[in-house]
Amino acid sequence: MQVDFYHLTTTPLDRALPQIAEKVVASGARLLIVAEDPEQRAQLDRLLWIYDPESFLPHAQAGGGGDALQPVLIAGSVDAANGARHVAIVDGRWRDEALTFERAFHFFGEDHIQAARTAWRGLGDAADVERRYWKQSDTGRWERAA
Repeated sequence: MQVDFYHLTTTPLDRALPQIAEKVVASGARLLIVAEDPEQRAQLDRLLWIYDPESFLPHAQAGGGGDALQPVLIAGSVDAANGARHVAIVDGRWRDEALTFERAFHFFGEDHIQAARTAWRGLGDAADVERRYWKQSDTGRWERAA
């Protein structure tokens, strides 16, 4: 399984997450987006409706009744009611339950850098886990740093 750490320094989550979500859905896969805070989940729901007027990214918040049908599901826990094999953790708090997925995207900003470093180190000894650390250049381009 692959874990991609995305250190948000230039591009905010509201620009980085839709790009990842679009790529996952375009590949035919499903995505679970995890944020513990209900307000953040509501903001993400709004974001995925308005981030690009030229595209449509089908999604819903968990608990709406049609969870199993959603290509992108926003939830408060790592429970893929939509059958997702990709998970995006967007509140900066790593969860080991993500290791049951094929791929995890862990987004974090400066306020969660220590927790991300702890998660990075902790996953270093995990069997069958490939870690990747992505940082942003001064122009905002994602570069693989580890």
